[in-house]
Amino acid sequence: MRGTLTPAQAHKQYDEAVSAYRKWIPDPTLRMEFGRQADDYFRTCALGVWQADNAAQITPRHVEFYNAIYSGTNSSPSALYWEVATGVAGYDLFQPPAFFQSLRDYDRRKGTTLSRRFVDQFTLILLLFAAVDDVVSEPEAGFVNACADALLALCTKDGLSGDRPPLKADEFITKPQPAAPQPTAQEAPKEEPAQEEEPQPSLEELLEELDSLCGLDQVKKDVKSLINLVKVRKLRQEAGLPVPPMSLHLVFLGNPGTGKTTVARLLAKIYRSMGVLPKGQLVEVDRSGLVAGFVGQTAIKTQEVIQKAIGGVLFIDEAYALVNQDSPNDFGHEAIEVLLKNMEDHRKDLIVIVAGYSELMEKFIHANPGLESRFNKYFYFADYDGGQLFSILESMCKKNGYTLSPEGAAWAKEDLERLYQERDENFGNARDVRNLFEKAVSRQSDRVAKLDAPTREQLMELLPEDLKESEDETT
Repeated sequence: MRGTLTPAQAHKQYDEAVSAYRKWIPDPTLRMEFGRQADDYFRTCALGVWQADNAAQITPRHVEFYNAIYSGTNSSPSALYWEVATGVAGYDLFQPPAFFQSLRDYDRRKGTTLSRRFVDQFTLILLLFAAVDDVVSEPEAGFVNACADALLALCTKDGLSGDRPPLKADEFITKPQPAAPQPTAQEAPKEEPAQEEEPQPSLEELLEELDSLCGLDQVKKDVKSLINLVKVRKLRQEAGLPVPPMSLHLVFLGNPGTGKTTVARLLAKIYRSMGVLPKGQLVEVDRSGLVAGFVGQTAIKTQEVIQKAIGGVLFIDEAYALVNQDSPNDFGHEAIEVLLKNMEDHRKDLIVIVAGYSELMEKFIHANPGLESRFNKYFYFADYDGGQLFSILESMCKKNGYTLSPEGAAWAKEDLERLYQERDENFGNARDVRNLFEKAVSRQSDRVAKLDAPTREQLMELLPEDLKESEDETT
């Protein structure tokens, strides 16, 4: 049964969402700019959401929700019915917030993803106010998607790519559940044509793929030790010997770009090849893919994701974001409870891997006794050093048909070593290398396009000037 969202709950959820995003902004000036503008901006957007729902009548409840849009940095509005109704009727075109330009500028300078994170938070907050009547209609979801797409287009224009798909409002549309039609006596069930399964890689082939990954020496040892443990358990079972209980759920600790998702995908296939899992698919998700912005939807959303993962591995990146230490009533706790129940119900066909920064993941695991009991195996992914970063760059070049000139290789080695030695909390490991490679390819294209009849070698070669940032790019 769907719960009814009260204005007080709407305010609480809104305030927590804005406060959580504000904490993600490292720059104090930018954080203050966002805090000053957020409430007024979201009030305007709420008017647009309600206008989009042509079938809805503005009610006193809409006014209460409008007045619930305020955070600790701004005071509560006191609008009356006619003000809100007039505002809804007079809403014109969607405009990006003024602070969104500042977010994108910061992302370009620092290599962060603040602007894309804002789009996900923006989507959830607008859906919160679409649910004023306990229903998210298709027109409301369409309006939210159109606004989010406009913001994402600005990110794309500025070259700000994301590392995961954006949140879509379509997932939250409230749809009636039609009764399944009963087949008549004359109707015979139709048989689906059998589909041939693709040949699955063998365990040996998967281990070769694991060994081919750059670095990760300790992780490779840990994976092979885990494989041996599973093998011996199966042999003991076949010999009629007792087998102690064992959890195959894992915690991946380490910074971004250290290969956690790649290893998780390989592990899913390895588990399948050993008969531990029936399918071996990997379903990757983060907080935004599990937690909804209003009452009654988080459990449904989390369950839907888990259903896709049954038979394989559910990989939760930045899992620590599910635990809001400042708010014990945060919906992330609901997602964790649904997750724990399914881990118990699907012991034989679901493995969960949670990943994130080492210190934050320790706090996450210890935040719930159920998590502590199910996650007792930790894999640590160390940062890549300068030499390993260069090997990753060489691999990207080879895979994509590029070569480094001797001078380009020398410059890249020195630059990547410096990047490693001077790394800070924004160090992206292999992501930084990919960023370097993609920008180098773009600069090389600009350079080679000016040549008359470039040779095959010139089309492939990356020179130092292709790898270096120009003065125009750094300003």
